[in-house]
Amino acid sequence: MIKLRPIVFTLGLVLSKLALFMWLPTLLALLTGSEGFVEFLQSVVITHLAAFWCLHYGRKAEFRLGVREMFLLTTSVWGVACLFGALPFVFINHIGFADAYFETMSGVTTTGSTVLSGLDGMAHSILLWRSILQWLGGVGFIVMAVAVLPYLNVGGMKLFQTESSDWSDKSAPRAKTVAKNIVQVYLVLSMLCFLAYWASGMTSFEAVNHAMTTLSTGGYSTSDQSMSHFSNSAHWIGTLFMFLGGLPFLLYVQSLSRRDTSLLRDAQVRGFFWLVVWVTLIMTLYLWHRGTFDFMDALRISSFNIVSVLTTTGYGLGDFGTWGSLTSLLFIFIMLLGACSGSTSGGLKIFRVQVAFALFKKQMRQLMHPSAVFPQKYNGRPVNDAIIRSMISFVLAYFAIILLIAALLAVIGLDPLSAISGAITAVANVGPGMGPLIGPSSNFAALPDVAKWLLSFGMLLGRLEILTVAVIFFPSFWKQ
Repeated sequence: MIKLRPIVFTLGLVLSKLALFMWLPTLLALLTGSEGFVEFLQSVVITHLAAFWCLHYGRKAEFRLGVREMFLLTTSVWGVACLFGALPFVFINHIGFADAYFETMSGVTTTGSTVLSGLDGMAHSILLWRSILQWLGGVGFIVMAVAVLPYLNVGGMKLFQTESSDWSDKSAPRAKTVAKNIVQVYLVLSMLCFLAYWASGMTSFEAVNHAMTTLSTGGYSTSDQSMSHFSNSAHWIGTLFMFLGGLPFLLYVQSLSRRDTSLLRDAQVRGFFWLVVWVTLIMTLYLWHRGTFDFMDALRISSFNIVSVLTTTGYGLGDFGTWGSLTSLLFIFIMLLGACSGSTSGGLKIFRVQVAFALFKKQMRQLMHPSAVFPQKYNGRPVNDAIIRSMISFVLAYFAIILLIAALLAVIGLDPLSAISGAITAVANVGPGMGPLIGPSSNFAALPDVAKWLLSFGMLLGRLEILTVAVIFFPSFWKQ
């Protein structure tokens, strides 16, 4: 039988931390006299009470989580946190729970899709809460990708297994140290991003919010115009820190602790860098040649939007859906990819594409030399059959889920481009879609509630690498 008490206890810990972070917008509303104090206080009380009940019910002297409990806990944490994180949106914005849950799931999964408009005049407390949700979701996923997913062998993540992925009692202190170091790096980069944005002309409030949503590659803004509202220097700063957010945070820690260049030598980082360079160059020359922008504006706007979509941040800087067929095809392609594993970004991840190309190359060599033995390695580590099977399962599930959600959205009544791009942007955790309903200059408010629930589930699937969630729907999962 699955042990539920440890899961409930852990959920209580998560909700207690969520309630503590709710105090920040609550105090902001109190100190500034702006809207939201009473509503946030209600949300804090409800969340604290739920956390207290979970801690009381799940309290036990000692417990150990097995693999099945880890799968269930990972999915439950995101789902339950969104239930309570949605309360301020219901109380303050007076929107339906489907809209509130969609907004919260989009925040916690760092997707960046939104149903809210009028952000420029919205209460500062709710704007800050949106940014906090993305900031927490970003660091939460980094720790999960380093410690949990390799342990569960989800989507080939065992390729990145380290001591911090070992859940034995012996390695627990090591895992705690690694998580602490990752959080420290995340905090330092967030602070540097804040200072850079502030220096570029943003107010301190705008800089705080955008620092949290840039490094988390979330994409929530304080303006309906997104990053178009700010200066050109802010665009370059955003491009830099979105790129940094798309790199493996464990390599930041290792490079700093060992004082070496392991971050620069990593195959995934190099692949991500050159992909950004070449796609930016192609799009810059295309927009410049067409006369859409002059060269420097084409370079700035292309690099910003490409890094934003590739890291699944989702900030908007112009409507790239109107720039021609080539740009539309390029953006659909990079929407699927994502950045590096162990970063705050979603998507397919660069390492899976690199391993797939290496397998293709190996297969070609094997056809020419049938008797030869070609060992398969990635970043100097062996890629065994179990990892390859896990990756193939993930990739098949990834595209199958996108097609299924797109088909269901089409049945609901969405046009083909909105249905396809909506499915991709949800599962890949990108943010903006394409088409007349959910393009980069629009939001998701016009969609029916059924579509919002469907896309919320798609975001959760994509953020947790699909198989982590899918496994709990198999009847055999619940059998003893």
